[in-house]
Amino acid sequence: MSDRDLMEGLLLSVKGAGDLYLHGTIESSTEKVRSAFDSSLTRSLQMQKQIYDKMSQKGWYAKTNVEQQKICRTQQKFAQG
Repeated sequence: MSDRDLMEGLLLSVKGAGDLYLHGTIESSTEKVRSAFDSSLTRSLQMQKQIYDKMSQKGWYAKTNVEQQKICRTQQKFAQG
């Protein structure tokens, strides 16, 4: 298994954990539980950013540039409702 494969797996795991923490935060029944999930979500987002930055530096995370015209069409589509 390559370093890239390991980083991709780690990124997917952190993203999955972030999703769970987000839902935990939203569905919390007490402020103490909400705070615990919220703190975990924040740390998860920070880890995701660090992993993404490292992968991007190594050229392992492909970025796709979108034409401005496509962005405008999408905005118009959702603005129309």
